[in-house]
Amino acid sequence: MNDKGSPIQSAVPAPGLAPIELAQDLLSRIERANTYARTRKRRFRRSSAVVRLTTLALLVASTIILGLQDLDFWAGLGFSLVAVVTVVNTLEPFFAWRSRWVLMEETQYQFYRLRDELTYYIASTEPSQVDPAKIKSMFDEYQNIWDQLGKRWQEFRQSSAAAQ
Repeated sequence: MNDKGSPIQSAVPAPGLAPIELAQDLLSRIERANTYARTRKRRFRRSSAVVRLTTLALLVASTIILGLQDLDFWAGLGFSLVAVVTVVNTLEPFFAWRSRWVLMEETQYQFYRLRDELTYYIASTEPSQVDPAKIKSMFDEYQNIWDQLGKRWQEFRQSSAAAQ
């Protein structure tokens, strides 16, 4: 997402680009996609860590409190915390933050690999020798990465909906 919060969108290129311009357009699309994946990955990693740390803190607190068997208030509070831990533990599978974080990590790897392949091709080829078919093949791979991301994202959403 960009600074304004709107979804990622690539600029519409001018028609009839030269092969080298087409390659550069694809490169800019890959960079935007990587930025998107990076920001989402950070968000999901942070959310996953918060849930894990909250669960850990509540488990420790409830264990300590339950160990204080003399006090009825504390025992009741401890049992309450165990119930809260159960609720917090249901959030992670529901939102699948860890799974989505890993998904963004994989997506970013694919975009970086494609970017490196494209930049090497551009750097090693004379501008007049850039093959539009090769650029089209790389664009198809770019589209395939987005398709895989979308399909796996839907799988996570469907599995979390089925868990309700």
